[in-house]
Amino acid sequence: MFVLSKDGRPLMPCHPARARELLGKGRAVVALTVRRGLVSVELQHRGDQIRKCMQQRAGYRRRRRSANCRYRAPRSHNRPCAAGWLPPSLRHRVDTIYSQATRLCRYAPVAEIHVESVAFDSHAMSTGRPLTGAEYTQGTLAGTNVRAYLHAKWNSACAYCGAAGVRLNIEHVRPRSRGGSSRISNLVLACVPCNEAKGSTPVEVFLADRPDLLAKILQHMMAPLHGAAVMNATRWQLKDALSTLSSLVHTWPGVRTKENRTAMGLEKTHTLDALSVGSLDYENGDAIVRLSRQVLVVKATGRGSYARTTPDRFGFPRLQRARTKQHFGYVTGDLVRATVPIGRWAGTWTGRISVRANGQHSLTTPEGRFNVRHRNLRLLQRGNGYGYSFRPEGAPSTSRKTG
Repeated sequence: MFVLSKDGRPLMPCHPARARELLGKGRAVVALTVRRGLVSVELQHRGDQIRKCMQQRAGYRRRRRSANCRYRAPRSHNRPCAAGWLPPSLRHRVDTIYSQATRLCRYAPVAEIHVESVAFDSHAMSTGRPLTGAEYTQGTLAGTNVRAYLHAKWNSACAYCGAAGVRLNIEHVRPRSRGGSSRISNLVLACVPCNEAKGSTPVEVFLADRPDLLAKILQHMMAPLHGAAVMNATRWQLKDALSTLSSLVHTWPGVRTKENRTAMGLEKTHTLDALSVGSLDYENGDAIVRLSRQVLVVKATGRGSYARTTPDRFGFPRLQRARTKQHFGYVTGDLVRATVPIGRWAGTWTGRISVRANGQHSLTTPEGRFNVRHRNLRLLQRGNGYGYSFRPEGAPSTSRKTG
């Protein structure tokens, strides 16, 4: 607690017993809590990109093994993981949040950190309704198996053409090659011709000429649980990481954030949600009195690749990558301003570059990608793995929030 002057400025720390004594004598009053949003930062992760690269690498290895090439055999799936291990896409989420929090702590002293920690009941979410008792502990397939459950659900008929009395395969509505899972809501029965015709085609494309059937199948599918799994897996890891920056790290439920934001009449955005996290006694006068006009959008772009070779479409090395990362004073990912004197791309352009050893760097701009000589470049920002931009508060966010 602090003793406040007549104009509301904190003067010195005060012991709670002393504060109660001053309140009892009428020499002190309880000051209201106000929040001011001075800086708003929106961090956009690249977990989807990391996950896609990991799946691509796994596909390369699987293809080399299935082709009987000279490659190691697949390892067992029951290998133990170290304590606190997270998949690379989730570890990236924790590390980037910790990195940005560390930078903010350098600019100003941070006494407390408030985090919204939400636990999702993925079991109940997978069924789309509340579960209680034995139904919750045993699950959807209690007393049966997947094939019998699907036969009862789809009346032993093909979900695409309605054929009955024929051989039926278990079909993934959203193909596994496109991120689909083996959840029971993502499985249907399909005859062999329909199963082969669909293959890895998205169901929206496969049933584009039959919108009624498409709507029926999508109705049986539940919302994906990737976001819920991300939050359940990373919430305690994130709290432990932030505890190294401040001795006081408070976790709050998401319903408290929603109540505070609704009471203050704020819109639903990432940054305003962050401003509404924590205890806010709005019934007794606590309020959010200031909002940041601009939001700094920090997008994780990565620092390149650790690969030593560039593979072909089969996963075999096609060419060796140069181990020297810096050429003519530039590295891949630097933000530069290029002045092109002549040619099709004549003018001034701003974007990020991919360096080459011959000095003919590749510049990526919103209008396209072209080559430019290093002597026509001027460095604006070193590539640190992040891209920065601004947007006004309240404008639609460009991030894909998955958790």
